[in-house]
Amino acid sequence: MASLLATAVLLASLTSAIPYPPEVAIPPTTPTVKPDFGHKSGNLMKGKSGFTTESVLATGGYVTGGAAVTTINNQDGIGAGSDSYTMYWGDGSDTAGWPHKEDWVSFEDMFNNNKDIMFNSCGWSYNQANDDGPEVGAIYDSIQQVATETAVDHRFILAVIMQESGGCVRVSVNQLVTELEPKADYTIKIPTSFSDGNQPDSVRNPGLMQDHDGDGTCNSDITGQVQDPCPTGVITQMIREGTAGTNSGDGLAQTINGKHFLHFQATAEFGVTKSRAFYLAARIYNSGSVDPSGNLEAGYATHCYASDIANRLTGWVLATKQCYLDPN
Repeated sequence: MASLLATAVLLASLTSAIPYPPEVAIPPTTPTVKPDFGHKSGNLMKGKSGFTTESVLATGGYVTGGAAVTTINNQDGIGAGSDSYTMYWGDGSDTAGWPHKEDWVSFEDMFNNNKDIMFNSCGWSYNQANDDGPEVGAIYDSIQQVATETAVDHRFILAVIMQESGGCVRVSVNQLVTELEPKADYTIKIPTSFSDGNQPDSVRNPGLMQDHDGDGTCNSDITGQVQDPCPTGVITQMIREGTAGTNSGDGLAQTINGKHFLHFQATAEFGVTKSRAFYLAARIYNSGSVDPSGNLEAGYATHCYASDIANRLTGWVLATKQCYLDPN
């Protein structure tokens, strides 16, 4: 009942935010520097045997506790921040030098600063027609809607969209193959099993957030169909599946709650700071686990992932990336 009331309050607060402001749909000048987004190693989540009954393996995830965002405020940060990249090492904590949530940029500035990428990312990386104004507007509206449904900070949703697809609504489906043995040092590592003995899935990652085997996509690997324009309902579905979860795996809401991994009971850890909750959640969304060392650059999948997300949340857009732990 409490979560339903909270959702009702959030829906009421969105009245002024939806539909998107007209300027959202105006294409900007094409950037001269191709930005960094997407990653070769895909997102890795555990098979269903790796979850406890506390995990909600379906759409409908909702953030509880101190990391929940109960209001939508487009001026919720320090402004535009700095388009620069700092390599963050360690466990995602304030003491390890990771940015406080109070240092994040505002959603409005973050969206506007990344619009250039959204309008060009399909052509740059996926050989598809670029997003048009209404499609970019639908991304804006859908982020706000899903943030309301899940209590996930809308800036975190946007950061993951930019990390995974650059906002290309016709992004291809990534298929992670898990037969490879872990490799030494900082190369792409794909486990044949996790440290607690559970087996990884051969994970299909569709949509704007390259989620865990969801249904929403405008570039289907199953039918071969590419939808242009991409329907608004599908755009919302892609963002909802990445944020609230799918029938096969968790979204951002569940990873923020952090209760579902048998080897990593994260509730107490996430209680340290609200900021750290998001960096741990980002790493789990990408790799399915946090390395036993606690260091977010260690372990499987994309080693730079959590650092990338932290930088996106503080203003990184086009500056040269300063993390070199993953192959190009």
